[in-house]
Amino acid sequence: MSKKLVAYFSASGVTRKVAETLAEAAGANLYEIKPLEVYTKEDLNWRDDKSRSSVEMKDKSSRPALADTDAKIVDYDTIFIGFPIWWQTAPTIINTFLESYDFAGKTIVAFATSGSSGIGDTVTELKSSVDAAAVFTQGSILKSNQSKENLIEWMSNLGL
Repeated sequence: MSKKLVAYFSASGVTRKVAETLAEAAGANLYEIKPLEVYTKEDLNWRDDKSRSSVEMKDKSSRPALADTDAKIVDYDTIFIGFPIWWQTAPTIINTFLESYDFAGKTIVAFATSGSSGIGDTVTELKSSVDAAAVFTQGSILKSNQSKENLIEWMSNLGL
């Protein structure tokens, strides 16, 4: 049986809720990807071009610092990585997380939460942040009210 981890970043709590349900459904451990500097409501104001999130997302090389790097990726075979969709892609802190560990030989499954956007080319964009030896599975948008049963079915459809 493979060892699984659900690693997630959640600025508002929506992705956290999905990650917790997914971890329960997958029999996985849970790990929160935390920024060194917590995002405030003002930081997340996507209507303000000068807000922290707007500035980071305009700069594809932006790599917000992590509060820690103790996810112990080496202990897992399958890593689910969850995040909200910002500006039609993953927040750049996800790139920071992916670039902070060796994912060679691991299966990575992306999942995202979004009020209106799809996952688009997010997985393709994230692949550049991991070793080519990692298997990056096409991700999905998961709604905040996902049931454990729905998530078990989703994983089964992915062959997990």
